[in-house]
Amino acid sequence: MATPLDLVGLVAGCFLGGVARYTVSGAVARRIGETFPWGTLLVNTSGAFLAGLAAGSGLLASETARLAFGTGFLGCYTTVSSLALQTLLLSRGREYRRAATNLLGSALLGVAACALGLGLGGLLA
Repeated sequence: MATPLDLVGLVAGCFLGGVARYTVSGAVARRIGETFPWGTLLVNTSGAFLAGLAAGSGLLASETARLAFGTGFLGCYTTVSSLALQTLLLSRGREYRRAATNLLGSALLGVAACALGLGLGGLLA
């Protein structure tokens, strides 16, 4: 059962994750443009890496850390809904190659980044 302190950590993690996502995605869009969802790809890939790193290093061993960092920060930082919407919009615009690249690239890069983070986290533990 989550304590009031756990819930404060969750809210703080959500706030920080949301701000980080907005900042990173916006910076990428301003720098590269929005013809392809590079910001979402970077956010989801880096979030997968951080999830693996946190799990491998033991950072998520406590309920408080899982709620604050895993559910809160990473839950608000990464975004499956944006991935789905952007892929669908690319498909509806008949940009099938970009849609497939977005979907498959996100999945493959995410799993690879998570594996790298998990391995590195294990070395740091």
